[in-house]
Amino acid sequence: MAHESFKVGDIAAIIGDNAAHGDHRAGYNGIWSLTHRTEPMNLFVPTVAGLNFEHIFDGDKRDGDASRKIFFEPRNAPMEFRKIADLEAELHQPPTPTFHLESWTQFKLTAPHYIDMTFRCVPTQHAFAYGYIGLFWASYINAPEDKSMYFRRGNLWQQLCSSQHNNQSTIRHQDDNIDLKFSEGLGDALYRNLCPLRFDEPFFYGHFRKHLAIFMLDRNAGIRFTHSPSGGGLNGEQQTTNPAWDFQLIVPQYEVKKEYAFRLRLAYRERCERGEILKEYTDWAKSVKG
Repeated sequence: MAHESFKVGDIAAIIGDNAAHGDHRAGYNGIWSLTHRTEPMNLFVPTVAGLNFEHIFDGDKRDGDASRKIFFEPRNAPMEFRKIADLEAELHQPPTPTFHLESWTQFKLTAPHYIDMTFRCVPTQHAFAYGYIGLFWASYINAPEDKSMYFRRGNLWQQLCSSQHNNQSTIRHQDDNIDLKFSEGLGDALYRNLCPLRFDEPFFYGHFRKHLAIFMLDRNAGIRFTHSPSGGGLNGEQQTTNPAWDFQLIVPQYEVKKEYAFRLRLAYRERCERGEILKEYTDWAKSVKG
């Protein structure tokens, strides 16, 4: 079994590994489908996924051919799915071929409209060229009318809607001064293109039809948000592109055999006032810290 369906409260989800199944393409793991009681259309592009573990990067290693198996190593390396409870699943990826990173991603559905994710990883070898670990997750959104990601800086709501792929794609926390090193001759990538905007609370949201998707993380340190207006490809029926609402975790210095982890909550709900969005984050942040 490479995937399973789950349902609680207002939401239903399919969680799976890198396997292909029906219209779902091989190489896309995480949440294959997320629907709401009042919105039957999949939030995510049906052929791919949301909260998809996409990249491991170190500023140096890239494929020399068109396969891009190193660039997309989490997509291509073997991954194991298992259902661990009625509303919980885990994806386990043994040490990957290039970066030798082992990881575990647990998902749990919580009423009325939450998916809680816990990610853990262990670098098993000194395989990262410049001493840092870069990790990247992509969520391919199914042709929303508004492609923007919204976030906060101080008391102001701001938005990120990059004009094209790989153009001012990534925003950092206001205290993020990490200067990542990259070897010469590497191809372009979303995580290499920085935007001057900054955020100060680790959450963002976007609109999908009459609903909201709120992505909340449990820390500021090492977290970056990334946007692409077309990362999910074309949607011919809607005559538009599918944006990608992404995030990264940067571990500036790592130790072999040490575990690194973070938690995320995805709230998928009907639209509400911004005060309620902020409350979703603050209530969850308090519960995590408590």
